[in-house]
Amino acid sequence: MDDEAQEDLAIRLFEQAYRHQMKKELDEAVELYKKSIETYWMGRIDDAIAECQKAIEVDPMFGNPYNDIGSYLIMKGQIDEAIPWLERALQAPRYESYCYPHMNLGRVYETKRDWLRAKEEYRKALAENKDYKPAAQGIARIRGYLN
Repeated sequence: MDDEAQEDLAIRLFEQAYRHQMKKELDEAVELYKKSIETYWMGRIDDAIAECQKAIEVDPMFGNPYNDIGSYLIMKGQIDEAIPWLERALQAPRYESYCYPHMNLGRVYETKRDWLRAKEEYRKALAENKDYKPAAQGIARIRGYLN
């Protein structure tokens, strides 16, 4: 996909996310916003990580860039390297939605086939946001593995 097509797709995903947000369909909006960002930065993950590191330099107490770095490392297949970043996101004093680093840690542990730790992280994500469908889906998936 060339840069222009990639940018067009990112914009379309962003617009879809915004429509869901306006209808108070926040889980769908969040997922589409993430896909929009991923699409925009596709092939430029190292640039995205560098931008997050700049954000950390500006405000090391803000959790979002730590989670984002962890998420980007997951995308790169660097699962073990993502864990400390996600844990730092959880330790950050300022973060509006701790469910995301818990969700990402759940994804990491699920990838590593550590079902119990994955289930626990998904449970924590759901405790942070009872309406977060991806966490509920993760728990259901893990239950399926364990049965």
